[in-house]
Amino acid sequence: MWWKRHKWKVLLPVIAVAVLAAAFWYGGDAPGLQGWTVPEGGGSASVSHSQMPQQTPEPAESGKPQAAEESALPTPEESPGTPAEPSPSTETEQTQAPGDEQAEQSGPEEEESAGTQSAGGEETPPQAVEGDGDAEKDKYLTDTVPEGKPLPVEPQDAVLSDTAYTCTISISCASILDHMDWLDEEKAELVPEDGWVLAPVEVTFYEGESVFNVLQRTCKQQKIHLEFENTPMYNSAYIEGIHNLYEFDCGELSGWMYEVNGWFPNYGCSRYQLRDGDVICWVYTCELGADVGRDDALDG
Repeated sequence: MWWKRHKWKVLLPVIAVAVLAAAFWYGGDAPGLQGWTVPEGGGSASVSHSQMPQQTPEPAESGKPQAAEESALPTPEESPGTPAEPSPSTETEQTQAPGDEQAEQSGPEEEESAGTQSAGGEETPPQAVEGDGDAEKDKYLTDTVPEGKPLPVEPQDAVLSDTAYTCTISISCASILDHMDWLDEEKAELVPEDGWVLAPVEVTFYEGESVFNVLQRTCKQQKIHLEFENTPMYNSAYIEGIHNLYEFDCGELSGWMYEVNGWFPNYGCSRYQLRDGDVICWVYTCELGADVGRDDALDG
């Protein structure tokens, strides 16, 4: 009678202890899962513990292979603190870095070629070298000015005054009349029958002014189209088009040139400082000056 009445009070604790023991064994706290090996026949499978803190391995059980632990140990060649011997290719890279040979070979020639820029980083014009054919050119690449002809005056150095003088200026494209088959068809109606865009006219200028100053002011007064571009290399304005007639409109050698007192200056119109009574002729050429009287047009 007592057993029947109290058997569950005895069985329930026994069952609970059995469940906890099973949970303890299979839930990760079994001896085989704590870094040491369960003897054969213990019934517990070996589990990897690579993500768990490393512990000093226990002596191996007799007759039990330790392949997993031995494979994880470093070999003598891979032992920490033992430097690996460099391969031939590695040694070569360490003894001579890329570019060292080039740096060693850079000599006086490269140092001499450097320095073509000023301290501010601005590129300076090439300097003439004796024997290269350009020894007599100035820093704006101007050839030697013939004897008796006025030397160029830089626009930034010109001194203007209120003293008034007069000169004569004209603009002609008569050369196109002899090469109408070279001219773009759309530009044919722009060419006057007599070739004069502006017949010779006397104008006033002021001391220190250049050919370009007079051309610009005259075209504005006469309402004549003018297009130009400032070219720092030559320190002068370059005339691209007058009366909507541009360079290359009448052949590959065509464009505008200027003449003063019968001479075609070899420098830009901004650098030619006028004198009282000068005669300026702006002419359109189709043959690089040969068709407008420039004797040295095709020299060289």
